[in-house]
Amino acid sequence: MLTGSAVDIRSLLRSGDVIEIGTRPEHGTSTRHSRAAIVAGFAAIYLVWGSTYLGIRYAVETIPPLLMMAIRHSTAGVLVYAWARTRGAAAPTRKQWGYAIVTGAMLFLAGHGALAWAEQKVPSGLAALLCATLPLWTVLLGRINGAERKLGAKAWAGILLGFAGVGVLIGPDALHQTGTLTLIGAAAAIFSAFAWAAGTIYSKGVRLPESTVVSAAMQMLTGGAWLFLLAFVSGEAAHVHLATVSLRSVLALAYLTVFGSIVAFTVFTWLLTVASPSHVSTYAYVNPVVAVFIGWALAGEQIGLHTIAATIIILASVALVNTAMKPTPSH
Repeated sequence: MLTGSAVDIRSLLRSGDVIEIGTRPEHGTSTRHSRAAIVAGFAAIYLVWGSTYLGIRYAVETIPPLLMMAIRHSTAGVLVYAWARTRGAAAPTRKQWGYAIVTGAMLFLAGHGALAWAEQKVPSGLAALLCATLPLWTVLLGRINGAERKLGAKAWAGILLGFAGVGVLIGPDALHQTGTLTLIGAAAAIFSAFAWAAGTIYSKGVRLPESTVVSAAMQMLTGGAWLFLLAFVSGEAAHVHLATVSLRSVLALAYLTVFGSIVAFTVFTWLLTVASPSHVSTYAYVNPVVAVFIGWALAGEQIGLHTIAATIIILASVALVNTAMKPTPSH
């Protein structure tokens, strides 16, 4: 799962849709762009989105998870929405705001809210690997509701392999609560991916604004509102004392908002105008590896043999499912 972007990534990559800051490239268009700029763009979405998992872990050290995500997405949503409207994007209709309220609840309240809560109990790198099951959930839920065509043996093999990788990652320690990965934390991270997949499926069946920037901003805004509501209803916000909030948590929240939700998202949408969707989609394989490495290098998170094995299995399963579901080219 992308912790940095609100746009429906999977459907965007399938359709080739791009936002108004650029147009879909014709053949050879990318050659007019600096190779260094494109490489820097890929490095940004690989490193920034991969690092957001550790950013969440640092942010929730002293800021309650729901409140932290509420501040992050509300701030990013306001800024992105204002930017899009000043560039001439059409105002959404009341019905579109209604759709955004539902998708915001699924993607950000259930998806990112659960992830932030999970990272109080699960190392950031392992949370990223558990969230890497997102494509598996998306295909499986899409098949259940009829959005996906009938799954073949290759797709089913990928799905089963992916969940086997989750089993390897969790291992017996989580069942006895003796390891670094608790069962309830792992379940919350997996639920986060499930909720994001469900939100993705729902958003594909409704008519949100054509501008993916406006659509993403609306979902962040409504998701932030849901998160604020639950943070206050649950009493989480009432127990926050500014004196107990660390500088590291504040800086992590600022990083998630500015770089994770705004900068990397803008870079991502630009890359879709200068590179092929298949190349851009490689973030799905790189981000979990980056997250595991950064968690190990900067936070001292342990990487055991079962983590390495699970990483290989889960990423292989995602690759298997993605290739199995790739649409057949028309002639």
